[in-house]
Amino acid sequence: MRKYSKKNNSVKNSNQLRKEDSSLIRLNKYIANAGICSRREADKFIEAGVVSVNGKAITQMGYKVKIDDIVKFNDSTIKNQKLQYILLNKPKNYVSSYNDPKKRNSIMRLIEGKCKELVLPIGKLDKITTGLILFTNDNDLVKKLSKKSQKTKIILQIGLDKNINPNDLKRIKEIPYPNDYKLKVNDISYSNMNDKKEVGIEIQGPTNNSIQRLFEKFGYKVIKADRVFYGGLTKKNLSRKESRFLTEEEVSILKRQ
Repeated sequence: MRKYSKKNNSVKNSNQLRKEDSSLIRLNKYIANAGICSRREADKFIEAGVVSVNGKAITQMGYKVKIDDIVKFNDSTIKNQKLQYILLNKPKNYVSSYNDPKKRNSIMRLIEGKCKELVLPIGKLDKITTGLILFTNDNDLVKKLSKKSQKTKIILQIGLDKNINPNDLKRIKEIPYPNDYKLKVNDISYSNMNDKKEVGIEIQGPTNNSIQRLFEKFGYKVIKADRVFYGGLTKKNLSRKESRFLTEEEVSILKRQ
């Protein structure tokens, strides 16, 4: 019969409480959020015994820490970054590249000084495309929204080089999924019955580059494209070139997608 140990049971209960506390964060995520490495690499460092919490080396996978715990990596204290979420209304002729050695019009300049953390855009919009683009340092959300299998709802207002006829609208809407464009067309219609060069299209899929190829297949060239809806986020009260932080509710909506 196994001997009962009050001390061991106390430690076990303490670890169990730590695991169940929803206010805690996994140690590997804490390290990744600090910008040191990826979560997978952090697991290797934890396993190697080079990470400590409150002076105690931690090698346990899945260990969780409090926001005020003292976490050290190779004896240097690291601080967990605050997760930031910034929505920008991108103007025309700005590039989505964050590495801009030629000093072109990078969207990174439009959010410069917005927060002290390094936030990067999720996905890309080409130079002619305007509208919503999201920046964050939340690696989990970036991975989630960047997956090829992720079908985030997007609405774009499209301007074409010529009038598009109703039959083509119908044919575009009925394109089977999956397809070469890796997007699902939920709906498409004229934005203005007096100007049949303008259409609104609701899709689930990756970037606007697929949209351009889609219209080219039917003999139309995209002259302008404006992303007005992205995963529950809209341009309401957000002028061109302006940006704002997301609310907690908006972040929650994105994470539930």
